[in-house]
Order: sequence, then C-alpha cells, then structure tokens
Amino acid sequence: MDLFNLVFYAVICGLLSLAAPRLGRFPLRLGAGMLVGVAAAAALPAIKAALGF
Repeated sequence: MDLFNLVFYAVICGLLSLAAPRLGRFPLRLGAGMLVGVAAAAALPAIKAALGF
C-alpha cells in the first residue's frame, strides 16, 4: 500500500469514527462502515487519477 492510499483510508476511517456514535446500535454502525468502505475503495482510483497519482 502506498502512502496516498494509507492517508486516504485514514481520513475516511477518522471521519467515520466521528459519526459512528451517532449512528446508534451495532448493526447500523456495521452497515454504515461497510457502505463507506466500499464507496471509498470504489472512489480511490478515480481520485488518484484526478490528482495525478
């Protein structure tokens, strides 16, 4: 994993951790985490290409 990927996922996970307590019970937090993870993984190649990495 290169540094860009590491920083990208660290930012996404950090932002998700701020929202997690407000999401309520475990199943909702798990589902939100899965959706955010899939969206982040899908968006990363486009973001890297747009920034020239």
